[in-house]
Amino acid sequence: MTTTQNPVGPADTKTARRAMIDSQLRTSGVNEEYVLARMLAVPREDFLPAQKAAQAYTDRAVMLGEGGHLAAPLFYGKLLLEAAPTPEARVLVVSGGTGYLAALIAPLAGTVTEVTAAEAAGLQGAGEYDLIVIDGAIEQLPEGLAAALADNGRIVTGLVLRQVTRLASGRRVAGSVTLQPLEDLGIPVLPAFAAPKRWTFA
Repeated sequence: MTTTQNPVGPADTKTARRAMIDSQLRTSGVNEEYVLARMLAVPREDFLPAQKAAQAYTDRAVMLGEGGHLAAPLFYGKLLLEAAPTPEARVLVVSGGTGYLAALIAPLAGTVTEVTAAEAAGLQGAGEYDLIVIDGAIEQLPEGLAAALADNGRIVTGLVLRQVTRLASGRRVAGSVTLQPLEDLGIPVLPAFAAPKRWTFA
């Protein structure tokens, strides 16, 4: 996807990011300085097509073509807060189609590898990563992606439960990962992680 700079000046976009932090993040309990510093530093409009740049700081997701999205600021704030990447962490970022989440995390982690949702859904991992973060909500966690976590490695993602999207996290223990929902949030759904349809009887 080709992105371009917002024609609005840098001072105006920094003001918009500051307003996003004060009105969307702090008021929802996201106050940790490392989260706020990253979200202030990374211009959301740089990850959107020019015709959608004006929507960069709204409190909802910006949907893009081919299933891509830039999720609402609150999702990224909560995701970063829960993920808490460390300087030595090997992080896998499953992209929502823009690269924004990887840009947020990169200075906080030891290494960051970014893959598309389709690539992640077909991954056959072998304990390469300490942390996996998914930019969107999934219906199921593929075994191959879970296997990419090292022992005691963590995953933070959106999760679809009973048609409601929630922030969730889990840890790989004894070779398995169980996702625990944390709170309801509006999160774009990633079709690549759809659960198989079940037969129902009318």
